[in-house]
Amino acid sequence: MLFPIARGDDRRRRRATLARVADNANDRARALVTAASRITALTGAGISTDSGIPDFRGPQGVWTKNPAAERTANLDNYLNDPELRRQSWENRLSSPAWAAKPNPGHLALVELERQGRLRAVVTQNVDGLHRRAGHDPDLVHEVHGTMWRVQCWSCRAEGPIEPALDRVRAGDPDPSCERCGGILKSATISFGQSLDPDVLAGAEEAAANCDLLLAVGSTLSVYPAAGLVPLAYRNGSTVVIVNAQPTPFDDLAGAVVRGSISEVLPALVAPERPDS
Repeated sequence: MLFPIARGDDRRRRRATLARVADNANDRARALVTAASRITALTGAGISTDSGIPDFRGPQGVWTKNPAAERTANLDNYLNDPELRRQSWENRLSSPAWAAKPNPGHLALVELERQGRLRAVVTQNVDGLHRRAGHDPDLVHEVHGTMWRVQCWSCRAEGPIEPALDRVRAGDPDPSCERCGGILKSATISFGQSLDPDVLAGAEEAAANCDLLLAVGSTLSVYPAAGLVPLAYRNGSTVVIVNAQPTPFDDLAGAVVRGSISEVLPALVAPERPDS
């Protein structure tokens, strides 16, 4: 006589199956990372969420929860709307990124560098956490710029952003360039703004000349950074993706791992223990 499977049993079996799949993906990813000697990491906002910095497009992302906030990331809007600039400066003051510290995900990539296997870190993040984690600055390509510096849109003067933030705190809602009076903007890349060609060239070279591209915490939906994945693949690199949500390039990957980056990444890069 056949008895129907209880719903609770069915759920437990599905969870067990998913756990086995996850374990297999983790094992495959670790084997691929262990075998690689020239690794380029491509990181997105997801690597910094465990440092207290929300991402943009995830389920709890800044733009997911408040789509209107994306307007502040558009260059034309910023340059032509004084009220939006004032809002942007106010938002900068309260950004959690100023006090954020590198988390185990960032430090795992530093471990790869210590092992002599890290070719480069190409990051879409502007929070500076890869540099603060201790990487050789020459290995870090910040393709979307940095929030820690400010630029004048007229005379191109550039410097640390803290003096401009001090002026906002003192009551200037939209600080202008002290040299020429032009509009000041953080040294980040907005929608509608061209990337630094030298930084992009360095990122492309790192992707084309690695033996493993490790994409971490990125939706891989923003170009040209997302294009580094197929570029690496076409040049013979293995691709490993670590991200909470599916990406457009999962089918190119030798392994796709879901889970907390702060937990997954240290396990992937840990040196193999010698046989006892």
